[in-house]
Amino acid sequence: MRLQKHLIICFLFCSCFGFSQQASTSVKVLKKAIQQKQELAQNSLVKNVSFDNIGPTIMSGRVVDLDVNPNNPTEFYVGYASGGVWHTTNNGSTFEPILDTSNTQNVGDIAVDWKTRTIWVGTGENNSSRSSYAGIGILKSSDNGKTWVNVGLPDSHHIGRILINPYNPDEVVIGVTGHLYSPNKERGIYKTTDGGKTWKQNLFVDDVSGIIDVQYAPNNYNVMFASSWTKDRKAWNFNGSGNNSAIYKSTDAGNTWTKVSTPKSGFPTGDGVGRIGLAVFNENIIYALHDSQFRRASENKEEDKKGLTKEDFKTMTVESFLNLEDKKLNGFLKTNGFQEKYRAENVKQMVRSGNVKPIDLAKYLEDANTMLFDTPVIGAEVYKSIDGGKTWQKTHENYIDDLYYSYGYYFGEIRVDLQNKDGIYIMGVPILKSKDGGKTFASISKENVHADHQALWVNPEKSGHLINGNDGGLNMSYDDGESWEKLNVTSVGQFYAINVDNETPYNVYGGLQDNGVWVGAHNAGVNKRWQQSGQNPWESIMGGDGMHIQIDSRNSNIVYTGYQFGNYFRINRETKAQKYIQPKHELGENPYRFNWQTPILLSPHNQDILYLGGNKLMRSMNQGDDWTAISNDLTNGGKAGNVAYGTLTTISESPFQFGLIYTGSDDGLIYVTKNAGGSWENISNELPKDLWVTRVIASQHKKERVYVTLNGYRWDNFSVYVYMSDDYGNTWKNISSNIPLSPVNVIKEDPKNENILYVGTDNGAYVSFNKGEKWDVFSKGLPSVAVHDLVIQPKANDLLLGTHGRSIYKTNIKHLQKMNASKMNQSIVLFDVEDVKHSLRWGSSFSAWSKVFEPSIDISFYANKTGEQTIKILSENNSELNVIKVNAEKGFNTIEYDLTISEKAQKSLMKENTSVKINKAENGKYYLPKGEYGVRIGSEKSIIQIK
Repeated sequence: MRLQKHLIICFLFCSCFGFSQQASTSVKVLKKAIQQKQELAQNSLVKNVSFDNIGPTIMSGRVVDLDVNPNNPTEFYVGYASGGVWHTTNNGSTFEPILDTSNTQNVGDIAVDWKTRTIWVGTGENNSSRSSYAGIGILKSSDNGKTWVNVGLPDSHHIGRILINPYNPDEVVIGVTGHLYSPNKERGIYKTTDGGKTWKQNLFVDDVSGIIDVQYAPNNYNVMFASSWTKDRKAWNFNGSGNNSAIYKSTDAGNTWTKVSTPKSGFPTGDGVGRIGLAVFNENIIYALHDSQFRRASENKEEDKKGLTKEDFKTMTVESFLNLEDKKLNGFLKTNGFQEKYRAENVKQMVRSGNVKPIDLAKYLEDANTMLFDTPVIGAEVYKSIDGGKTWQKTHENYIDDLYYSYGYYFGEIRVDLQNKDGIYIMGVPILKSKDGGKTFASISKENVHADHQALWVNPEKSGHLINGNDGGLNMSYDDGESWEKLNVTSVGQFYAINVDNETPYNVYGGLQDNGVWVGAHNAGVNKRWQQSGQNPWESIMGGDGMHIQIDSRNSNIVYTGYQFGNYFRINRETKAQKYIQPKHELGENPYRFNWQTPILLSPHNQDILYLGGNKLMRSMNQGDDWTAISNDLTNGGKAGNVAYGTLTTISESPFQFGLIYTGSDDGLIYVTKNAGGSWENISNELPKDLWVTRVIASQHKKERVYVTLNGYRWDNFSVYVYMSDDYGNTWKNISSNIPLSPVNVIKEDPKNENILYVGTDNGAYVSFNKGEKWDVFSKGLPSVAVHDLVIQPKANDLLLGTHGRSIYKTNIKHLQKMNASKMNQSIVLFDVEDVKHSLRWGSSFSAWSKVFEPSIDISFYANKTGEQTIKILSENNSELNVIKVNAEKGFNTIEYDLTISEKAQKSLMKENTSVKINKAENGKYYLPKGEYGVRIGSEKSIIQIK
């Protein structure tokens, strides 16, 4: 989240246009989609195509909540924003995922009744960021996640807090934050007294205000405090405060509520009241952390100025500008990074001629990330009540600077030490503690702790024992934050984009939410071996929110990547050199607009040519050193707000023709040029309007073909939009077919089989064998997680999924690529078996303490119907050496064969070939010797080569 240490407010220099609020997807449709995906998974042709998670784990992902066993704090559960729920019984040395059998990985809050071992998960993250995914209601498990039951509130989308009565596990109070991008009624305080069978809404504020936090007084479940939050997020604007943000109190376990943050209470009221976090020490002492969006009072004191500032030019007259000393003006221009061509003499000439105004120098330094307000917001402030919420008083005199910046809505968590009424912790950037009731604070962030903090457990029995959840995973401290241990062993990375190179072994690159850009070998393995060598197999090459990556195919050391809002670099990994390459508008022009995930693309025709999308398409002919805009604005012109909008989101150039380029924008426009930007044509008029274009892909198989995916997530519209055109986008065919409802993030064409397509959605990945007429869902080894990117390594035939919550998954698709309509109708298609190298170690162990080394190979086949199949292993003379009975399912099947034969087959094989000697291995088994063997299923036959 962090961009810079001051307020970031976007202002778009653009024409404004209206949007009508699109309808959010109804609960009925969502429920049907969940059922549809379950049925699709049961009948999928690829349900046995297994995915392996290749990590990485070291940078982890965003934690939203923790629940610790009060009687054994080495056991706890961790909820990740989009990575599910994980369980440890050994103080964080290892974790097991327990939400994988559910229909979502998106988590807002978790709660555990430790007496009955009942786990409650409120699905849908509550932080209200641009990547806070919606949930499907409240899930409940009584078998540690083996099975989950949805017990209600399916239209809640985002859950703030779950409180279980410690004396009655069937009594549960839930704070529902509600929809992120649209109004809805299912928000507020809900309560069940029968374990989730029925619910009652006991507090409703309004259809854009939900409950972000609820806490009860220790030892008295009847006394509760809740905070409501008024917010309105759109693709182009986020308003995180309002009149109905407030604090409420209940004295009857959440049945009735009274607002206690009244104008007379001392707590802020009005439009500037933002997110409020709560911490309750007892029935009387309550702390509140408030993200105040009220403006700070202007400071009238005169400050000594050294040189010119950007603000000077906003009101400067032409005459005053022309009278500036050249030395003073040049100092400003050089200090603020103006291009060399802009120096005092020629800039004055531009102003003198009327082509440029003094204010344009200020505009030159401002883009979609820049603060244009004279005074910042108040930001984080802590209030305390010592009379049960009747009155409130701010605990500190000065501003709490460098904690919230402009995005306090993303944090809002406060904790109190139940052993010390004056010991509190507040979370933001960084994490602060106070031992004097909030009068003064000190940072407890350390060098191995991520900057953005989301969750904290304070041991109520052992002072100084903390477990912290942040955007970079988990940390644990036993000395009150003076030192921390990192517990990042889970694959929960939130990837925006991934890519691969052509090295051997090939490397995988990925940009992650708030964790930069990393690179590692695809076969590095997910384990702790690196702790022995001191070198993690994944290397960080960029900070910030990691974005797209392009690798020079001629030299994989040359990498183009960057962080949010188009801040890109050319990196030489060999020399460690970096060059900042973001295009800059001309003085006097409106600043370019760059998307959070600004797209870049190396031309497939010339690896010196780089494209980058702002609101215009930029092209560099020299690796990003110089840029030229090769289009006008390819969006609807932007929209006034504090989020960059009216920006390009995707670029694709046809491999058949240089300059045949497609672009897509966040406001739903798709353009094509057939002459390298000489002219552009809008080809999106037939498509649904105002949707985010997540991908436009020029075909590798047919010059005229192009694919498009659209996404309505930022309207809470979860419909599927996938299209194909065979005439450069003049006409479109909807190929979404039977994909269950879920916003689509990416489409990829198979490089070897033009009929095969792959799609990634907000809850899974799909494949089509007939250009989108029908889709099958991947599920083996793959939870229902958001798939943000897909990439295929063409030499290895590996498909990699970049997920936003569970790092990167990989599977081999060479068997899928060989299928066509004819083979789909065959009763059996037996695929080639990979050669295997013989080893005398088969069936033996390295030492008495090592595991026995047992080989195996995969035998893969396609069956056009479900039923028993017989696999025979044959000698060169067709003698049966082994017979394996399998229950094959319709579609792709893989069985592991351990290369063993029976004693009878051993004797038969030695009789056939007297030069072969087959001894019994240490584990009592006989293994095939070197040679060539047959594999037969029905009439289909393949070869096993043991070399």
